[in-house]
Amino acid sequence: MIHRRISALVALAALAGLAACGRGEPPGEVRSSDVWASREGLGADQFVLIEPGTFEMGSTNGDADEVPVHTVNITKAFWLQKTEVTQGQWQAVMGTNPSHFKDCGDACPVEYVSWDDAQAFIAELNQANPGASYRLPTEAEWEHAARAGTTGDYGGTGVLEEMGWYRDNAGEKTHPVGQKAANAWGLYDMHGNVWEWVADWHGPYPSGTVNDPTGPATGSARVMRGGSWYISAYFARSAVRDRYSPSYRLISFGFRLARTP
Repeated sequence: MIHRRISALVALAALAGLAACGRGEPPGEVRSSDVWASREGLGADQFVLIEPGTFEMGSTNGDADEVPVHTVNITKAFWLQKTEVTQGQWQAVMGTNPSHFKDCGDACPVEYVSWDDAQAFIAELNQANPGASYRLPTEAEWEHAARAGTTGDYGGTGVLEEMGWYRDNAGEKTHPVGQKAANAWGLYDMHGNVWEWVADWHGPYPSGTVNDPTGPATGSARVMRGGSWYISAYFARSAVRDRYSPSYRLISFGFRLARTP
C-alpha cells in the first residue's frame, strides 16, 4: 500500500522544483494517456527522454569485463530519471527509509537497497499507478545515457570533480541529488554519489554489433554502474561494471528509474 506522508511530499515538491529549474519540460512528447506517479514525486518532470542512438560500449583502459569494446544500437527511446531515487521518493512509495545516511535528508539518494529491494519498489509503484511502466534501465541503456555522446572516461564536462561525488570530494557520505553538473542530456549524478543497480545479469560482452542488449538470460550477480561516494575516480568511469548478488545491500547502493514510453 502506498504511504503518502505530508512531510515527504513537501520535500519532493521542493526536489521537483530543483530538478526542473532552468530546463523546462522534458524533451519529447508526454502523452495525455501516459500514467505518471506524480503523487509519489516521480512525474514526467523528473525524467528525460533518451533518444535512440549508437555508441561504443566498454573501454580498453579498464577491467577485463569492459572488453571487447563493441557497437551498441539503442533502437527505442526510453525515459530515464534525471536523478537517483531519493529517500523522500522511497518513503512516499514504501513508507520506510532503509538509508544509512538518513540525516542527509529527503533529497539525498536512497541507499542500502538491494536489487531485489529496487524491484519491490518498482512493483509497488506500478501497482499504485496502473498503466505505468517504471523499471530499471538495462546496462546498455545506462551507459548510452551516461556517455551522452561522449567517448572518454566521464560524460558531461569530462571532469569528474564537476560531475559527481566520489572518494576525493564526498567527505565519506552521500549528498543531495542534482548538486553537481548535469551531462549533455540533463542527467545528474551518473558518476558517483551511489552505485546504481541496472536490470542485467553480469556476463561477458559480445564481440560484434548488437541491438538493445539485455545481458545474459541467467546469472548469479546483477550489474551496478556509476561508482559512489566511497570509491576512487577509476570506479566512477562511464564504462565501469560492478556486480553483486541481487539480495546484497551496502550503504553505497542505490538506483534510478527508467520507463518505457
